[in-house]
Amino acid sequence: MKHSAKHTAILAALAPAALLAGCATPAYVSPVEVTRFTAPQAALGAGTISLRPGPGNAADSWDQTAFQAAVADELTRLGYTVTEGEARQVAVVTVRRASERAGTERSPVNVGVGGSTGTYGSGLGLGVGFNLGGGRAAEQIDTELRVSIMPAGSIEALWEGRARFTATANSDYASRQAAAAKLAAALFAGFPGRSGETIEVR
Repeated sequence: MKHSAKHTAILAALAPAALLAGCATPAYVSPVEVTRFTAPQAALGAGTISLRPGPGNAADSWDQTAFQAAVADELTRLGYTVTEGEARQVAVVTVRRASERAGTERSPVNVGVGGSTGTYGSGLGLGVGFNLGGGRAAEQIDTELRVSIMPAGSIEALWEGRARFTATANSDYASRQAAAAKLAAALFAGFPGRSGETIEVR
């Protein structure tokens, strides 16, 4: 009887944990939305290029360091020689990361659509929070990467691109390094891309 009572007590203690595990919020990663613009007859993909942070981005921040490294890798793959000194072209890298946690009570599936405006006009960002049976939904992280390539000493862009996506904090792309690699790869896929076209990259 003592053994049976102990066994019952263990099962009772484990039951809430098992219930919570069964109701764990699934990870979510949206497709990457990419928009690019190219100046007519722009000379791209060769020669030297340096990187610098965009307005409002600190050069020594962890986000900026991770995203500039990912952009540098993609530019090197395209044929550029990335340098910290004098260069023929400059890539201005701007990063925006914002997190949002939903209220305490959520419907089983919650979908939110938020607008964004900027150099590229207006666009839509889709955020999806999944929550099985109510309770707190997972934190959502919205990340955007913008890159402008211009001749050194000029403010006229030869190429501009924006990539953004949303991932929950329990996904594989919640870290800045993973998000940076994903966005940079999507942004420079098929470089320079069709000017003015918005595509989704999975």
